[in-house]
Order: sequence, then C-alpha cells, then structure tokens
Amino acid sequence: MSKALHPGTIQKIRLLRQKGWSLPEIKKEINVGYGTIFRYVKNVPILPEYQKFWLEKRNSSKRRKKIAEEEAIKKAKQTILSLSEKEKIIFLTALYWGEGSKHEFGLSNTDPDLVRVLINGLRQTLGISSDRLSLSIRIYEDLDREKCLKFWSGVTGVPVDKFISVNVLKGKKAGKLEFGMCRVRIKKGGNVLKYMVALRNEIKTFF
Repeated sequence: MSKALHPGTIQKIRLLRQKGWSLPEIKKEINVGYGTIFRYVKNVPILPEYQKFWLEKRNSSKRRKKIAEEEAIKKAKQTILSLSEKEKIIFLTALYWGEGSKHEFGLSNTDPDLVRVLINGLRQTLGISSDRLSLSIRIYEDLDREKCLKFWSGVTGVPVDKFISVNVLKGKKAGKLEFGMCRVRIKKGGNVLKYMVALRNEIKTFF
C-alpha cells in the first residue's frame, strides 16, 4: 500500500493545478507518481486568471505533437520508398509470427488493416487465390451479423456468401468491438505454415 500524502502536499498539488500546471510539471515539483497526481487534480478547475496561460501551454503541446507526427510520417516515407517481394514476405512472416496460430495456418484479429495486409500479402507474394481462403467471423450477441459480414467482406475482398461461419458469443461488445473478429485460414495450408516457420527460423539467426 502506498504511503498517504501529507495534507499540505495534497493542497499544493491542487493549488499548482489551479494555476495551470501540467501533470509532468507537478510531478517534477512534488516528486510523486502520475496516478497519485491525477487522483487529486482530476476535478480541480483552472482558475480564471490562469486560463490563458493554461490554454497557451495546451496549444503549444498540441503543436509539438503535430510536428513530431509530421516528422515521423516523413521519416517513415523516406525509410519505405518501396517494398520488394522479399521484404513483403519477411514482413508477412513477422506478422504471422506475432499473431498467427502455431499449429495451422490461421490468424484471428479485430484490426481490419492487419487482416487486409495479411490477405493481400498472401495473394501478391505467395499466389494464394481467394478460393483457398477460409474466412469466418466471431461476434458478440449485441452486434449486427449482416453488418459485420459486410464489413469484413469489404476488408478482405471475399463475398459475404463465401464466409464459412459466424460464431456468436455471449456478451456485449458493441461499444468496444464494433465489427467483431475475422479469422483467416488457408485450405491445405500446411506447406505455407512450414515455409513461414522456416523463414522465421532463418530470420532469428540475424538477431
């Protein structure tokens, strides 16, 4: 159990917040954890005479964040001007290594971009045709079945009537998991799995 703060320390935390101090600034001054600071400042309003100061700091922080994001995008584009077939296969291997099944070629995920990259990668680099893909979705009982099927059909490029199953689980996830989870498998995918495992083992030798 953490040690209780002295009432004077709590008062100082709240006073600094009233004056428009940020959590990092208060932490540097008081030397307590962010969780503790947040607990005491979450309902503390900034005093009117410090509102301008507070807003200027917030806007400055947003500008720094935007600049950092723009720099990251620029650096990423310079790093990846294009991808060779070899690099795509290596990326797919890493993706499957982290997210895929270890006993059969299968991967389940809620991230549509991840699923799209996987399927397009399989098609483009390994020549896996759509008729070899076995797709299903897992949803919760409060989700719209047809809406979820249509969504994942758009992501994967596979017609709704080609999805093999919809597994409905008990519980409510509409606020957190709007379209459920898509599962991608390859029919007779044993050789693809062996290839991915072999590539993974080769990649490990470089690190």
